[in-house]
Amino acid sequence: MASSLLALIDDIATVLDDVALLSKVAAKKTAGVLGDDLALNAQQVAGVKADRELPVVWAVARGSFINKAILVPTALAISAFAPWAVTPLLMVGGAFLCYEGFEKLAHKFMHSAHEQAAEHEALAAALSNPAVDLVALEKDKIKGAVRTDFILSAEIIAITLGTVQASPFVTQVAVLCGIAVAMTVGVYGLVAGIVKLDDGGLYLSQRTGEGAWPRLQRRGGRAILWAAPWLMKGLSLAGTAAMFLVGGGILTHGFAPLHHFIEALTQQVATGAGAFLAALTPLLMDALVGLVAGALVLLLVSLAKRLKPRS
Repeated sequence: MASSLLALIDDIATVLDDVALLSKVAAKKTAGVLGDDLALNAQQVAGVKADRELPVVWAVARGSFINKAILVPTALAISAFAPWAVTPLLMVGGAFLCYEGFEKLAHKFMHSAHEQAAEHEALAAALSNPAVDLVALEKDKIKGAVRTDFILSAEIIAITLGTVQASPFVTQVAVLCGIAVAMTVGVYGLVAGIVKLDDGGLYLSQRTGEGAWPRLQRRGGRAILWAAPWLMKGLSLAGTAAMFLVGGGILTHGFAPLHHFIEALTQQVATGAGAFLAALTPLLMDALVGLVAGALVLLLVSLAKRLKPRS
């Protein structure tokens, strides 16, 4: 009995070790989606009154948990009964990421700063208009954020499933559930901090009193208020870049000839230019593939919309 118990403990320890290792790999692969998730969800609560920001974030977080409660069993069922579908699903997901990233770039360059400022002013005017139903506006924002979360959560779960596909079922369950919970808590915890960052800066900037500490608080508050908009812009840029890198990486790994070409090219660069450029080569190629794939998918979607008969 003692030996059986020791064997059981050893098996559990092995499973936990595998879970920890695979969770690290899956978290690294899904980090790109996580960056965009942060930026998108922080932007979703823009325009919500300050005292309603955290309740809105919490409502979206609840929706995110429901999304993952649907997606994780679905992913496990696919892994158990249709494992051949994992790679095609990953490829579709990678193409969608590239499309979404390229659509963001196209929207940025096709709309002038004046048009974007007009959109912001229209939102501010709607919030100050007593005739506008703020409850309905808030619900619309929550629904939009939950829909966005479902797409990004599906990508996270699909990438994680691809990482643990060859592992035992218990390991798959543990890694998928662990990543689902960690990503949700991490994303919406950070989103809550980001959307309240300006409030914290305003509070510190209005501190009264003499002495070094109050002056330091006021300076820190002003610095936070100055940095908050740049933080949002940085998150948005990083999220867009990550979508091309992650999406392009999924496509290059799923298409064997392209993957072998990039490996050969990396070896040639390492021989001629050194290890640093060789390390950058796969990333640059993934980004290039992501840009091209995103442009092609956006073109196909635009053509389909134009050809669709109007009712």
